Amino acid sequence: MRPLLAGAEPGLASLPAVPLALPHLPLAAHHPISYFQAVALGLLQGGAEPFPISSLGHGVILPRLAGWNIHQNDKFFLTFLVATHLATAIVLFAFFWRDWMRIFRGMGRSLRDREIGPEDTDARLGWLLVVGTIPAGILGLLLEQPLRKLFASSASAAAVLIGNGVLLLVFERLRRQAPAPGDHLGDADARIARLSWRQAVGVGTAQAAALVPGISRSGITMGGGLLFGLSNEDAARYAFLLATPIIGAAAALKIPDLFAHDAVGVRGPALVGGLCAAVTTFLAVKFLLRFFETNRLTAFGAYCVAAGVVCTLVFAL
Repeated sequence: MRPLLAGAEPGLASLPAVPLALPHLPLAAHHPISYFQAVALGLLQGGAEPFPISSLGHGVILPRLAGWNIHQNDKFFLTFLVATHLATAIVLFAFFWRDWMRIFRGMGRSLRDREIGPEDTDARLGWLLVVGTIPAGILGLLLEQPLRKLFASSASAAAVLIGNGVLLLVFERLRRQAPAPGDHLGDADARIARLSWRQAVGVGTAQAAALVPGISRSGITMGGGLLFGLSNEDAARYAFLLATPIIGAAAALKIPDLFAHDAVGVRGPALVGGLCAAVTTFLAVKFLLRFFETNRLTAFGAYCVAAGVVCTLVFAL
C-alpha cells in the first residue's frame, strides 16, 4: 500500500502549504512571584529590616527553604525588593516624622548661620546623619552588583548570617559602657549628637557590609553605637534614623524599574508585598524601641548563629 500522500493527485502536492487559522486564545498572565509569595516575602522584609538579623539574608534563604524558584539576582525579584524597601523607608520616615522636621529645621538654621550652634542638637544630629549616609551611599553604588554576584547563594547567606550573629555578640562584649536602669530616659538625640564626625563616618562606612546577604544594616549601626558609648535604645534610634535616607534613596533610584515594560507581571505582587512590608516595619520599630530600653543585642546574636547553623546543615544535606 502506498502512503496517503504518495497517492494524492500530482497537482495537490505542488500547492503551497496554507497555515491553519486558529482562534486567538489569550495567554495566561505570568507572575514570577505569586501573591502568596509576595505576602510572605513582604512581611519578612518589613519585619526583618529594623531587626538586626539581615532582611536580605532572610529574603535569600526563605525561597530556598520553601522550594520557590526565586533567585536574588533575578530581575523581577530585584524589582519586587524596590517596592518593599520603598515601603520600609516611607514607614520609617513617617514613624519619626516630628524628629525629622526638627532635624531639617536645625540643619536649615546651621546653613543660615553658617555654623552649628553649640547647643543646637538637631542641627548636629542632622549633619551627623548626612556624614554617615554619604559613605554608605557611595559604597552601595560601587559594590552592590559585585557583592550580590559574589554572595548569590542561599548557602553563603546562611554562612554569613552566622558571622552576623557573632558580630552582634562581639559588639555587646566590647561595648563602651554597660547598660544601666534609666539609660533610655532624657534626651536621646542629645546623647546621639555627642558622636564625633569620625565615628559617624565609621558607622556609615561599615553599613556597606549590609550589601552582603546575611549582614544586618541595623545590626552594624547599633553595634557601632554601642562601641561609641550609646545605650541599646539610643543605638537603635540612631540606626533607624540613619537607615531611612539610605534605604529610601536606594529604592528611589530604582523606582523606574517598577514601571518598566518587563515589570508588568510583578507590579501587583510588588504592591501587595510593599503594603505587607509597611505593616511589619511599623510594628517592628515600635517593638524594638521598647525592647531595647531594657534588653541587649545578645538574643539576636544567638538567633542568627543558631539559624545560620541550622540552614547551613539543611542546605548541605
